[in-house]
Amino acid sequence: MVAGSNPARPISILLTKFQLNLLTNFLDSRRQGLSPHTLKFYQTYLYRSLKVIGTSTSFQDINKFLDSLRCSNGGKHAYYRALRAFYNWLYSPKSNIHLKYEDNPIFYVDAPKVGKRLLPYLTVQQFEYLLDQATSLRDKSIIALFVESGLRLSELANIKTSDIDWQCRTIKVLGKGCKEGFAPFGNLSEHYLKLWLNEYKPKPHEPIWGMNSWGITSLLRRLKNMTGLPCSAHAFRRTFATLLRKAGLDCLTIKDLGRWESIQMVQTYTRSVDFHDSLKFYKSLLSEK
Repeated sequence: MVAGSNPARPISILLTKFQLNLLTNFLDSRRQGLSPHTLKFYQTYLYRSLKVIGTSTSFQDINKFLDSLRCSNGGKHAYYRALRAFYNWLYSPKSNIHLKYEDNPIFYVDAPKVGKRLLPYLTVQQFEYLLDQATSLRDKSIIALFVESGLRLSELANIKTSDIDWQCRTIKVLGKGCKEGFAPFGNLSEHYLKLWLNEYKPKPHEPIWGMNSWGITSLLRRLKNMTGLPCSAHAFRRTFATLLRKAGLDCLTIKDLGRWESIQMVQTYTRSVDFHDSLKFYKSLLSEK
């Protein structure tokens, strides 16, 4: 249940026809290239923000609504992000509502402040332990690829043998926004992948795992319960970025390798990298000749 909602009152009773049209058009405008989870996020938070959905809403109305929510600042920030996306669309030519861009109330809304918490990732020793606990070549291949390649769940689940370039050690993927890209992989992934493919022998244009995203998620959940370690596609992607950062790679290079949209996202993923991690790569240019 989303904080701040009233479960006793059905959403359909509160929703006007005009609001329904606005929200439907907004969701339709984002449908291409977005994951079902992202669409569900927008739908959930916007349908629970109906009192500030409309063309005459002021920034004071939105600020008052956010202040009234009985949830953490993290929860309030989720409402804010959904409302920001909606109003940026509403006050753009894409909505066909013909509102003035400069009148967008979201420009004047204060984003709820959220504490910067450290997100879980695996150390090298934890990764090696997790790999040892995996009981099959398929599972070991999946874990190695997640950590060495920074793949998203959907990207990894849809790998076909025809996507793998063994010479360049890259995998062709279809990422967020239906954008084609390439993910690198290393010696360990190559080792387990070749053993698994030799055992499973998938058809060239079919996924190589014999299971879909839900099956991979279930596998990771079992490993988490068995080991107590962070074990999810997001945790592995953070591990990929963090270990590269600790090895001295700059955020721009990591952004390109992991196909992130911005350096800010990489910085968020690698927040656990501290001064002492960076200090070992420091060289005093003035004292060394």
